[in-house]
Amino acid sequence: MTNTRRHDRLGIHSIGEFGMSVPSLDEAQRFYSAFGLDVQPDGNGGLLIRTFGSPYVWGRLREGARKKFDSVTLHCFEDELEPLKVRAKNEGAEFIEPLSGADTSGFWIRSPDGIAIQIRAGIKTTLDHASHHQPALPENGVRCAPYRRHTAKVQPARLSHIAFATASVPAQIAFCERVLGLRLSDRSGDGVAFLHAPHGGDHHLFAFAMSSGPALHHLSWDVPTVEDVGLGYMQMASAGYRNGWGVGRHVLGSNYFYYVQDPWGSFSEYSATMDFIPASADWVAEDHAPEDGMYLWGPDLPAIFVENSEQGA
Repeated sequence: MTNTRRHDRLGIHSIGEFGMSVPSLDEAQRFYSAFGLDVQPDGNGGLLIRTFGSPYVWGRLREGARKKFDSVTLHCFEDELEPLKVRAKNEGAEFIEPLSGADTSGFWIRSPDGIAIQIRAGIKTTLDHASHHQPALPENGVRCAPYRRHTAKVQPARLSHIAFATASVPAQIAFCERVLGLRLSDRSGDGVAFLHAPHGGDHHLFAFAMSSGPALHHLSWDVPTVEDVGLGYMQMASAGYRNGWGVGRHVLGSNYFYYVQDPWGSFSEYSATMDFIPASADWVAEDHAPEDGMYLWGPDLPAIFVENSEQGA
């Protein structure tokens, strides 16, 4: 990917990878494989999550007593690593030792909710330029829709963003802006907030929603069109994963979505055609009414979507 950057903004440019503990690696392999991801053993008793056609590792799973989002690695430009470290110290971030067995490059800190964050120099996984697509439109006198029997399995292209439940959305905004250099895209009071990377990327790299405490809410994976979102819904339902929300369209981010609940109560999202914020853009964040904070259209919001999968409430 060709790097873009803003030399007047210091900040991480993308998500590198995440680490998560789950009660059953066998169930994790079934779920994420059904979702359309390439899930393989890591040689050390865990699992690696990739997208098909790429060797890049997006996630590392290990078995634990319960589901817990353990860590996230964030990438920056090499010449910004030391300035980011200095800023983190000046902002009073809690520095920690690398997690056991983890990569030791860069530096490690904790978020306000206790999640281990590694910041290291790495490739830019956010887009530099977005090319949006839509399903083929009807042509008079020609059958437009493809046959179901010819439909390929939906396989996401990349990890778009991560969304977290948190007891304090304002605290997360402050940390992301002051320490990580992310920029606020949109919010709805202290209920939800969306932040983007300063060097070009999707409308949000991180999202936060008010809850009883910290938890992973969802991992969002990019697919080309709303049709892929709908086919993803059918793909997961046929695999036995029927709890979720969608198909619908968000207001903040504008993307089409389907969220499917994983075996541990959090979600994975098929997301298509999200708003893109180029590095050259000076995006103006707004505070939106609650009815615009969730969705433009789609099914009623199910109760499971606002339950906290790690706090029991």
